[in-house]
Amino acid sequence: MSITTDEDPIFTLTTGPVDAYPEVLRGLARPVLYDYDPAFLGFYERVEEKLRSALRTAHMPVILQGEPVLALEAGAASLIAKQDVVLNLVSGVYGAGFGFWARRYCAELLEIRVPYDEIIDPASVAALLKARPDIRVVAVCHHDTPSGTINPVAQIGRIVAARGAYLLVDAVSSFGGMDIGPDSCSADLFITGPNKCLGCPPGLSLVGVTPRAWEKMKQNPDAPRDSILSFLDWEHAWRRDRPFPFTPSVAEINGLDAALDRYLSEGPERVWARHALTAAACRAGVLAMGLRLWPADVRTASPTATAVRIPAGVEDAALRAAARARYGVMFSSGRGETLGKLVRIGHMGPTARPIYSVVAVTALGGALRALGHRLDVAAGVAATLAVIDDGAAG
Repeated sequence: MSITTDEDPIFTLTTGPVDAYPEVLRGLARPVLYDYDPAFLGFYERVEEKLRSALRTAHMPVILQGEPVLALEAGAASLIAKQDVVLNLVSGVYGAGFGFWARRYCAELLEIRVPYDEIIDPASVAALLKARPDIRVVAVCHHDTPSGTINPVAQIGRIVAARGAYLLVDAVSSFGGMDIGPDSCSADLFITGPNKCLGCPPGLSLVGVTPRAWEKMKQNPDAPRDSILSFLDWEHAWRRDRPFPFTPSVAEINGLDAALDRYLSEGPERVWARHALTAAACRAGVLAMGLRLWPADVRTASPTATAVRIPAGVEDAALRAAARARYGVMFSSGRGETLGKLVRIGHMGPTARPIYSVVAVTALGGALRALGHRLDVAAGVAATLAVIDDGAAG
């Protein structure tokens, strides 16, 4: 029996928002304290310390009160000064999108662009920084979700740092699902959120900030102040003896606290391992059915999302509708230039469990078969299970 569009899906295997962990849902149900109650002020400071530990950074992070698009736009407005030359690295829709914000604030915007099924070559970044030593800010999206690819930000970060430029990293859909953090990739602004791999609802931005980034923002006369886009207003808000610029999202902070407890208790390495195993099993099943991944090189495929090329003659919306109606499974579409060309299967937070790769492969294969595309679903499921079994044995 199919489910209608008015009914909730049984499995939300999207690239975000994702299902929230049960612990997070319980956290969201905690009492909403007055933000200046001493109990909340002390609690907020402790959450910030947990976040610093989770980010594995030496510096106190910032929590902005809005989903990560807020922090990305605020980062452009705050870090980029009118005289700056900015290098934007574009390997997908979200990397390209940052250029729209950067262009508003900089003197000149340069870009390195590659096809959206490829990744940025660090050598090209080194070459352009050498040719243009006036580049002050470099921006890169670590996991460009509409392509399902991972850029080598640690290598890029070392190159940028050696040239003395500032690096802004969009790690919204990668942090918490793989080994990435502000210090490990030399990021001056490291922007992520709890609504992907940490298993929270959307509503907050989590940002690692270096002391040199704070100094640059303070020296930028055009950096927003007394604004929703301001980083500077929140620099010391983590301290219980400092005021908030405006009312924080108390319930979201409660949920974040529960998510951080869960992440740190399970252990980051274990969390990363189950994301990686789930994605590897899913990729194996997709390939065994005779389908193609979107990334040109499987080694660049993300452990937090699998992007699958839609076969010729199959319509994107019809494929996702069939998977939802027949099997209760919700997938994500492409975005921008990848819209209609691929379907995305999320492996983030609660759905980064290997069994969900079996669900995904079965629903994807079954939906394609229902639309008249011939493929071997059983071979896909068998290949998925083989990877899971190998992982369990290891």
